[in-house]
Amino acid sequence: MGNDVDGGTGEPGGGRRGEGVGGVEIRAIAEDEVAGWDRALALGFLRAHVESAADFRRLQWEPGRVLAALDGDRYVATFRSFDVGLTVPGGAVVPADAITSVTVSATHRRRGLLSRIMAGDLAAARERGSAVAILIAAEYNIYGRFGFGPATRGHGWNIDLLRAGGLREGLPTVPGGRIEFATMEELRKVGPELHERWRLTQPGAIARNELWWRRQTGDIQVPGFDWKEPFAAVHRDAEGTVTGLAVYRVDDSWDGSYPNCTLTVVDFLALDRGTAAELWRFVLSVDWVRKVVAENIGPDDPLPLLLADPRAATPYVDNADFMWLRVLDVEAAFNARTYGAPGRVVLEVEDRDGFAAGRWAVEVAADGSGRCTRTTDEADLALDASALGSLYLGGETAPRLAAAGLVTELRPGAAAAADLLLRTPLLAWNPDNF
Repeated sequence: MGNDVDGGTGEPGGGRRGEGVGGVEIRAIAEDEVAGWDRALALGFLRAHVESAADFRRLQWEPGRVLAALDGDRYVATFRSFDVGLTVPGGAVVPADAITSVTVSATHRRRGLLSRIMAGDLAAARERGSAVAILIAAEYNIYGRFGFGPATRGHGWNIDLLRAGGLREGLPTVPGGRIEFATMEELRKVGPELHERWRLTQPGAIARNELWWRRQTGDIQVPGFDWKEPFAAVHRDAEGTVTGLAVYRVDDSWDGSYPNCTLTVVDFLALDRGTAAELWRFVLSVDWVRKVVAENIGPDDPLPLLLADPRAATPYVDNADFMWLRVLDVEAAFNARTYGAPGRVVLEVEDRDGFAAGRWAVEVAADGSGRCTRTTDEADLALDASALGSLYLGGETAPRLAAAGLVTELRPGAAAAADLLLRTPLLAWNPDNF
């Protein structure tokens, strides 16, 4: 996640790793420098009180992927990236450069440090074969200038159980299915395989590595991030195969002699609608609970419509941008995904860093497969790299961006036509911070 404290004005692409500019050196750090880098990261995120997380950072360290700016022996900027698989519409996975831990010291703002670090990382990612780069922006007005655009949203619901009336009758079931509690050790065993199957069905989802599961199950604890063991309910089908899970916590709150607890769902995965209904029925029936909070589920998840009274569900988080995306290889990215309708659209993309710059024709066949190539044909839409990133996963629409002045129609009706091509049956969603 970016701290977004740098107002860098360095020229795009300027500065190489290890190059000193204005007395500040930018380079990859060695493993034995992680403690100093971690301290700078904590200060950059305004967490001076937090104990060192150097032991955890060493587990994340990769040669050449943990970067810093140093003014003498003082760390004044931090930056880390790692490779991850990103699911795109249609279920294919493209290689992505995931960017995180971005900070610039308040004493070194507006010197172009972030611009130089970002330029080097994106160039290296493109050379490695990353089709896109992704990040989560703490502030909105920083990453557009690097070609990133909001690509997924966070979304959640508050559910008043007294009003909800439980789930509707007639919802899908799983004959012979069962729900059982799992220990954290058991969750580390069954969770990864389930998530790998699930994420291929969800555009915008990214892989979870072993370290992610160890941290979320308390096997590793990071200073500054309080961890309390949650409940983990696992659903199995009649053959015993895990088809879903709900991880949640419950606060112990009473109104005098009456229970008034809130159950908060922090992770919810289901491979089919029957499993989802069974898990929600279980979650909504936990004793003492009066309110269920689904902190972050897909923006088009039908959860409210499963309730006997959908009005019992009110927004918890809505219209909040979450994961941002930057296209590095237009052909590789757009050839990997599927599309909503046959047709053809030509995009004129402006990209000051050059990765996506040019005129691109996206041609879609009747089966939803697409082909993206450079062209000299007249363009239908003009946009910049940031808008391209927002459109890529289908989380944003061309007509909406056109209405906002972020996409320009060069042919009447082109935005609506592009919307039909880029439309996805399931909105892009990434439930995981990184």
